[in-house]
Amino acid sequence: MAQIDSLFVTRLYRASLSEHGPKIDAQEMENSCIAIAEDDEAGQDWCEEHGYPGYTSYASLTDLPWRFPIFKDLVDSLDAHVAAFAEDLELNLDGRKLVLEDLWINILPEGGTHASHIHPHSVISGTTYVSMPEGASALKLEDPRHAMMMAHPPRNSDCRQELRTFVYQSPKVGDVLLWESFIRHEVPLNMAEEERISVSFNYRWE
Repeated sequence: MAQIDSLFVTRLYRASLSEHGPKIDAQEMENSCIAIAEDDEAGQDWCEEHGYPGYTSYASLTDLPWRFPIFKDLVDSLDAHVAAFAEDLELNLDGRKLVLEDLWINILPEGGTHASHIHPHSVISGTTYVSMPEGASALKLEDPRHAMMMAHPPRNSDCRQELRTFVYQSPKVGDVLLWESFIRHEVPLNMAEEERISVSFNYRWE
């Protein structure tokens, strides 16, 4: 009988943020994100200049855990989640650690999108979800081999998840998703009337 194995597996980590580290109050986190966005004039200017829908602190604030205790608690939780994922990936860290490189807020309004991209200088990337109103965009993840499938026929629409070219994840408030940073991902059109709020981050090998 023929043997068919699955090779070159792509792992996706999904858990409740509360499984590790300090308890994070969801309403306090949402209020903090909104307050920061309202006060961050440099971030607002960057978004307007670059045509970024809504708001991101990516290019303006690099010290959220230092400024706001709730973000310090968030990092403590994320450190534990990332360590658990690194263990699952069987990464040989050679006695070193994966450490937070950057952490930023995303507020996406109705009709907003975030184009497909990767995080090339990091090891693990991820997002935790602060507000996901009904109709809010899923996270779209792309098979990293996709660019090399030049003459490849499409998959059946009902094929197994591990064979799909694109996988959509619809997280809940309080979820954290982690993936290896070479995985291309995007946020499709936000159909919710209310804002979709998340906090994204990268971890590098120290």
